Amino acid sequence: MANKINHSIQLGAIAPDFTAETTHGKISFHQWIGNSWCILFSHPKDFTPVCTTELGRAAKLTTDFSQRGTKLIALSIGSVENHQQWIPDINKSQGVNLTFPIIADENHAVSELYHMIHPEASETATVRSVFILDPKKVIRLILTYPASTGRNFQEILRVLDSLQLTDKYKVATPVDWIRGEECVILPSITDSVEIKKLFPKGFRQITPYLRLTPDPSNSEHMQVR
Repeated sequence: MANKINHSIQLGAIAPDFTAETTHGKISFHQWIGNSWCILFSHPKDFTPVCTTELGRAAKLTTDFSQRGTKLIALSIGSVENHQQWIPDINKSQGVNLTFPIIADENHAVSELYHMIHPEASETATVRSVFILDPKKVIRLILTYPASTGRNFQEILRVLDSLQLTDKYKVATPVDWIRGEECVILPSITDSVEIKKLFPKGFRQITPYLRLTPDPSNSEHMQVR
């Protein structure tokens, strides 16, 4: 059951907690997340072609997300029984073994709590929403796709990498950045001694406010790969 308090679904807000039936049994969302990062993503309906490919892609990337300390959980407007019947289709057609839970949201409680239903698009079906939550249950990313367009899970991984990197180091990530590439030194860091201490690999200055430095986590993620 979803908490009926009118939560603000915005970046920086605490994600609403709820209890729900899933293909892995009943969960309390915040408790289920624990100390992990989390990707919550919704689907308009069971037994649909685009959703089948998306769930298949997510299943293929489960190890990649796990290496980043991240749990996946999907949501679809359907019963647990329908979800359980759908999963073999996903596994067979996409060549995967789907192991993460799918929330059964027949009464739209979670969809409404997270503003996944956009009445101008459909009064009953969810849009393709994506939320990245950090271990403090703070919403760090919100993506909304139309029902006709499948999501890019490599982009979701890319943003997750960026969030985890920028939480740890005083950098931002530039356009089209992927893990291992140069990062941007925050403009707020102006002291030359501090810059040398924080970025021992050095940096190159394009403009006074655009300074690029090697990915400071390079040695860490090389071990992950």
